[in-house]
Amino acid sequence: MIDYAKAGKQDAPSGTARELAERLDEVRPPALGVPLGEIHGARDARGVTVAGTQVHSVRLPSFVVSTEIVFAAEGERLSIRHDAGETPAPYIAGTLVAIRALPGRVGLTRGLDQLLH
Repeated sequence: MIDYAKAGKQDAPSGTARELAERLDEVRPPALGVPLGEIHGARDARGVTVAGTQVHSVRLPSFVVSTEIVFAAEGERLSIRHDAGETPAPYIAGTLVAIRALPGRVGLTRGLDQLLH
């Protein structure tokens, strides 16, 4: 997983990347081709392990928030990427869903997917 954000973002990886890694682990833990202890060179080059997934955080100017997940098998790859753009506009619809679901809710609900029934 690659977690992209603006240069000034202080957390790495982001909460979104951590949450996604934890949810992926619930489906199936990833398998590493080479165990991290057997890596030649800087161990940090393989990213941080979050719930079994290697997460790489890139902090550079011109990014707002983007997340890319790469799934791979022998001879094939599937990449899924979300780019939020330069404004918070993509988050407004999700915020409205959460606000509208609030009446009658008790406790903590994690993830908009829990509200989209």
